[in-house]
Amino acid sequence: MDDQQWIHRIALSMLKGIGPVNARNLVAYCSGVDPIFSDKKLKNTLEKVPGIGPKLIASITDKKVLPAAEKELAYVRKNKLRMLFYLDDDFPRRLKQAEDAPVLLFTKGNMDPDTTHMVSIVGTRSPTEAGKRLCVELVEGLKEVNATIVSGLAYGIDIVAHRHALKNELPTIGCVAHGLDRLYPGDHAATAKEMLKSGGVVSELPSGAPFAPGNFPARNRIIAGLSDCTIVVESGPKGGSLITADIANSYDREVFAFPGRPTDPQSEGCNRIIQQNRAALVTSAKDVITLMDWLPKKKKAPMQVALFSELLPDEQTLVEIIRAKGKIAIDELCVQSNMPQGKASGLLLNLEFSGVVRSLPGKVYELN
Repeated sequence: MDDQQWIHRIALSMLKGIGPVNARNLVAYCSGVDPIFSDKKLKNTLEKVPGIGPKLIASITDKKVLPAAEKELAYVRKNKLRMLFYLDDDFPRRLKQAEDAPVLLFTKGNMDPDTTHMVSIVGTRSPTEAGKRLCVELVEGLKEVNATIVSGLAYGIDIVAHRHALKNELPTIGCVAHGLDRLYPGDHAATAKEMLKSGGVVSELPSGAPFAPGNFPARNRIIAGLSDCTIVVESGPKGGSLITADIANSYDREVFAFPGRPTDPQSEGCNRIIQQNRAALVTSAKDVITLMDWLPKKKKAPMQVALFSELLPDEQTLVEIIRAKGKIAIDELCVQSNMPQGKASGLLLNLEFSGVVRSLPGKVYELN
């Protein structure tokens, strides 16, 4: 891909007032990214895009964004960053399932965002010694499944999770709420540097982006979206970790929380989301591994051919796709089978009842 195309992609992510959902609509209606910045009749097209009014049209057609995007590309090249665009194959597959995911990510390091097991660990910035110990034991236990640990590189539970992932030789990814030209807090710079060897740091913000309160909740959706599950170790009644848990729930990802005594302020948030069935109660990494169905499975005898012969044609189509993939998310299954999700869900339910397929966390299916 040439530099001009990358400049247009960066510019798309930098348009003022245009969030990820509107950016995707723009690309769809304009038949690509490049026409947004080169089509002379763009305004006529923009008037047809849902959610795009006169104010946003003015923002989109303002060419001042292009020099800023060109400058950012130069920064990316100079500092050997990697860019992941939502339409490309290397965009994180779990994050791609979230409709409000960033259209563009900047990454630094040797991170693989698509490892088999991805776990987000979040919690208070002021943990108790018991909370730190729980986090350490959790990370040590997740070594059994070689999980990649995702967190926010903040004080408290975040940095404990990152540092003990490194200690246990697990890949770890830090999601930050600012551009990759800086690191906040600075105290964690040495840890972040060490993370680059087998993990990395990721942000949707360009270099020089100002600190803003809204950056942190936006960052939290990346933490939730990159992972199979989110684990809250300790949390007060409010805080970023609970926002991350809520976002993970909205993405239909598993959420777990460690309980605490009713009188402990740092456990109030965890206890509440467990009580409200917004998180499953866990006490160890073993609980997480079991609930996520990540334990090694015994090899099963091949399924009887006679069983498949009794399937309806559409059921047979789904089974063959699942057989070829091993495991597959329902969104991808619908794309490959060219079926609406409602129809596919009904067929999959019948196949589950028949013992042909089994469902895994995150609406993923495999043959039984």
